[in-house]
Amino acid sequence: MSLTPQGGNFPLTRHSVVLAAQSNDPAVRSRAIDAIAAAYWKPVYKYVRMKWNISTDDAADFTQEFFTRLLEKEFLDSYDSAKGRLRTFLRTCADHLFMKQMRDANRLKRGAGCAHLALDFEEAERELAAVTAAESPEDSFDKEWMRSLFALGLERLRAGCESEGKLIHFALFERYDLNDADPKPSYAQLASEFGLAATDVTNYLAFARREFRRCVLDQLRDMTATDEEFRREAQALLGVETR
Repeated sequence: MSLTPQGGNFPLTRHSVVLAAQSNDPAVRSRAIDAIAAAYWKPVYKYVRMKWNISTDDAADFTQEFFTRLLEKEFLDSYDSAKGRLRTFLRTCADHLFMKQMRDANRLKRGAGCAHLALDFEEAERELAAVTAAESPEDSFDKEWMRSLFALGLERLRAGCESEGKLIHFALFERYDLNDADPKPSYAQLASEFGLAATDVTNYLAFARREFRRCVLDQLRDMTATDEEFRREAQALLGVETR
C-alpha cells in the first residue's frame, strides 16, 4: 500500500475519502485508506508510543496492523459521524485494538499478516523526541493530526503551483512564511533575490497564502464525513467559520 492520497485516478470529491473507505469495492477502499493513513499514521504511532511506552518496533507493527484493519473495514463500518469526530473515533479504535492485543497476548509477529505502508518511523521518532513530558498522548494526537493536515495541504499547494506554472509563488511562500529565519527578509530583499518587482512579491505571497488556506480546507473536507464535522474541525484547525 503506497501513500498517494491525491495521486492516480482517485477523485477526492466532497467527503469521498471517508465514504470510500466504507466501500465494498476493495480497490476504492484501499485508495481511501491510503489517504486516511497519510493524515493519521503519525498521530497513531506517536500516540501509542507515548501512552503505553512500547518499543519503536512494537509501535511500528501496531500502526501497520491498525491501518490493515481499517482496510478490512473492521473499524470503519461502525463509524457514525453524528456521534463524533473521525479523529476521536480513530484514537478510540487504537485504544481498543491495543487493549484487545494485550488481553489476547497474541501480538502479530513482525511482518505477519500486515499490508505494509511506506512510513518513515525514524522521522516520527526524531519528532517525538521533541515532545515535552507535560504533553498528554491525547493532546499530542490532536497536534499531530493538525501538523499532518497542514503538511498535506502544503503538498497540494506545491502541486497546484507546479501545474499552473507558479512555482515562484510557492518558493516565495516557503522562503518567507515557512522559513524560521529571524529576522525575516524584507519584501525588498525578496524582490532582489527572486528578480521580481516589490509589488509582485506582495501579490504572489497573497496568492500563495490564500491558496494554502484553501488547500488545507480542501484536505480537511476530504477527511470529514459531514458538513457539520467539517465546520467543527475547520474551527479547531484554523479558527475560522465556514459555510
